[in-house]
Amino acid sequence: MDGETIAGLTRAFNDRDYSSALREVMRLADVANVYVNDEKPWELAKDPAQAERLHRACSTALNQFRALSILLKPVLPALAAQVEAFFGVAAFKWSDLAAPLPAGHTINVYAHLMTRIERKQIDALIEANKETLVEAPKAPAADSSQKHAQHQAHAAQTEAAQAEEFEPFISIDDFAKVDLRIAKIVSAEHVDGAAKLIKLMLDIGEERPRQVFAGIKSAYDPATLVGRLTVMVANLAPRKMKFGMSEGMVLAASDDKGEFPGLFILSPDIGAQAGMRVK
Repeated sequence: MDGETIAGLTRAFNDRDYSSALREVMRLADVANVYVNDEKPWELAKDPAQAERLHRACSTALNQFRALSILLKPVLPALAAQVEAFFGVAAFKWSDLAAPLPAGHTINVYAHLMTRIERKQIDALIEANKETLVEAPKAPAADSSQKHAQHQAHAAQTEAAQAEEFEPFISIDDFAKVDLRIAKIVSAEHVDGAAKLIKLMLDIGEERPRQVFAGIKSAYDPATLVGRLTVMVANLAPRKMKFGMSEGMVLAASDDKGEFPGLFILSPDIGAQAGMRVK
């Protein structure tokens, strides 16, 4: 990043011209995206002869990502803190823009910093809230004693409904029997003949990876899962399936109401390592 660009962004932030500053940051992000798209590191990685070019491309992309994070720190400080942890560096300073990371610097295992919001989720959210946008008919005014009684009745109904939703309750001893572990996805691939399954090989700190079949094919491209950290049930009894032995279960969230369709595998915070127990 040249000195003139940095100087212009410095003036924009100092003058509180945030719209101009962020437009320039987005332009720089587009430049970085073009570079990665042109270099295609995912293809370079397939050719051992391109190892040097692959290293240069990845190093350049990481330094671009670092610079963009520094520029966004005044606006997104929490996100910048996560990026600092990922790079394993002290808190970003504006002056860090003047120099890239030193050669040989070691970064931490990558974890997703945020989840992309798909258009169908936005549409579902709007649809779910349409009723709240319609003005409700005004009810006759009630005196304070009536309001208090109504409030108590509503609270009791809500509490009863919540209790019923989570029953039957388990004890802490029951929960302690479940061995949840941080797992690194070593490989991921489609399963021939399976409409919903992806075969995952998961590293949880053992001598060999665990093979797990996860029903997440509708939500994930296997190529985007490799290298990610997730959470698995490690002491689930192995289950023989048509496609092979499944040695655990990956945890994923979903919305039973259908307002936010899809599956979302759980991801631990930056710093978690494969094999750590979740408790």
